[in-house]
Amino acid sequence: MSVEYKSIFSLSNKTAFVLGGQGLLGTEITKAVSAYDAKTIVLDVNEDDNCDLDDYIYKYFDCTDLDSMEGNINSIIDKEGCPDIFINCSYPRTSDWVTNTFEDISLQSYQKNIDIHLNSFAWIARLIANKIVDANKEGSIIQLGSIYGVLGQDLTVYEGTDMKENMTYSIIKGGITNLTRQMASYYGRHKIRVNTISLGGITGPVAEKSNSQNPIFINQYNKKVPLGRLGEPSEAASAVLFLASDAASYITGATIMVDGGWTAI
Repeated sequence: MSVEYKSIFSLSNKTAFVLGGQGLLGTEITKAVSAYDAKTIVLDVNEDDNCDLDDYIYKYFDCTDLDSMEGNINSIIDKEGCPDIFINCSYPRTSDWVTNTFEDISLQSYQKNIDIHLNSFAWIARLIANKIVDANKEGSIIQLGSIYGVLGQDLTVYEGTDMKENMTYSIIKGGITNLTRQMASYYGRHKIRVNTISLGGITGPVAEKSNSQNPIFINQYNKKVPLGRLGEPSEAASAVLFLASDAASYITGATIMVDGGWTAI
C-alpha cells in the first residue's frame, strides 16, 4: 500500500472536540489540531478571552454535570456534527483537592472527585464512542492520563516542599488508563481507536496551590528524569496530534508515555 506521508498527519475534513480546551494543556492541544485543519470545537466552562487562536468554536460545557451530560453533548453534536476526534484533557476537581492525601482526605471529597473526574471521563467517552458508531464513522478518542496512573508517586521529589501525595489522583488516572484498554477492546470492531497519553511533570501552575512549580521540586524531579527536565505543554499536544491523525491508524489501547523517560527506569 502506497502511503502519502505528508498527508496522513492532516486532520482536514475531520471534526475534533477538545474537552477542557482552555486549560494549560488544552490550549496547546486546541492549537495543534486546529493548525492541522480540523474543525475544532472547544468544550469548557470558561472561554479564554486572551487566547491568541481564532480558528475554533467555543461551547460551554460542564463535564461535572453528569446528569445533563448526554443532553448537552447531543445538542452540540446536532449543531456541529459528530466528532471524528475526541480529546479529553479536562481536570475537574473540588476546592479541597489539596487535602486528598492519605492523612487528610475526607470520604465526601474522595467520592466527589472520583465522580466528577474519573466517572465523567468514563461516561463521556462512552457517549462519544456510541455517537461515532451511530454516525457510521471511524474515530479516535484520546484521554489524558499520568505517570501516576501507571506508577506510584515518588515522594522523594516532594522533600523540602509543602507538596504531598494525592490518593485520589492515582486512582483516577489508573482508572482512565484501564478504561482506555477496555474501550479499545470493545470499540475496535467499530474502527474507533482509543488511547491514553500519560504525562510526566509539565511546566506550569500546580492545581489549587500556586502559579508556578516549586524550584526545589523542579530540581529534585529533574534529577530523576533521563532527559533532565519537565515537559512542555506543546510536547503533550504533539503526541495528541499524532494519535488523532491517520499516522496512528494501527494504534489503539495504548498508553503513550510522554514523560522524558521517567517510567523507563
